[in-house]
Amino acid sequence: MIHFSISLLLLVSLCFLNLSTISAQTLCNGHAKLCSRKYSNITFIGAHDSAFVGDSPADNQGISVAAQLDSGIRFLQSQAHINSFKTLSLCHTSCFLNDAGPLTTFLSTIKTWLDKHPNEVLTLLPTNGDRTDIKQYDTAFKSSGLNKYAYTPPTQPLRFDAWPTLAQLISSTRRLVVFMDYGANSATVPYILDEFAYFFETPFNTLDPTFNQCSIDRPPGAKPDGRMYVVNHFLDKKITDGDVKPEDIGTKGKGLLGDIAGGLGGLLGRKMRGLGDDILVPDRGKAKETNAKGGGNGSIGAQVGKCEGLYGRRPNVVLLDFVEEGEGVAAQKVLNGF
Repeated sequence: MIHFSISLLLLVSLCFLNLSTISAQTLCNGHAKLCSRKYSNITFIGAHDSAFVGDSPADNQGISVAAQLDSGIRFLQSQAHINSFKTLSLCHTSCFLNDAGPLTTFLSTIKTWLDKHPNEVLTLLPTNGDRTDIKQYDTAFKSSGLNKYAYTPPTQPLRFDAWPTLAQLISSTRRLVVFMDYGANSATVPYILDEFAYFFETPFNTLDPTFNQCSIDRPPGAKPDGRMYVVNHFLDKKITDGDVKPEDIGTKGKGLLGDIAGGLGGLLGRKMRGLGDDILVPDRGKAKETNAKGGGNGSIGAQVGKCEGLYGRRPNVVLLDFVEEGEGVAAQKVLNGF
């Protein structure tokens, strides 16, 4: 009788363990319903300039890349440039002004996260404004080991309706999708995809807090049909060169420290997104309103609604600054029907 009870208990325990394992395996990016959905039919909230974390004028995020992923972000955009050592670093316009470290370190962080989260599909969009040789990016991906997760389409460009489902990406273990804005070459590095063969983007450098636009900014002259699309939903503010306050650049210091930081802020802003003597910096102060799920002009929901009305479908990506502020992840759930 005792042996029977123990055996029954073990059997029940194994059943519960098996059910738990099956349940975990049928979640894709945290939701069972996403497993059967094509990659091209999902909306991701993305972190704009994800690697630039801090409180300086060049920083666009307030939490680390790992914390962004832990919070539910599954699309990371960043930019890289060649530093003085002739290697790729995550630099905001200039490696002299803001260097967030080697690209390989960033990629290694992502690989470590993917190793620990086997049912997650991520997307990377490294921007390559310098048109650096794609082989250097390939070297960085291979050095980090992240290339083993990268998805290569069977044909390029892949048709909008031919993308695999999240479950298929996960089961194949190729659950990292990588795009690049300029310099991609599928003949040389087939897993780094040409962004503008697959997407169009709405304008950036937005100063209007209502985000009352959804026009196609890049690539020039693109048609929406057959392309996924990115909504750039991050707000800048304009300050005048020579009038950079400590709070504008993320330091409360005064005196020499404040002067140095203010001067750097002015120089950096001008190089980053200058318009004459005006400087555009991320508007951290309005991040909660900008990143609101919905309910008013300027929210994620409001701009997405405008774009959906124009193109007849929801965007595939909504890029945000300061993803830890507001309701970005909650908006992601709503936009995917949860």
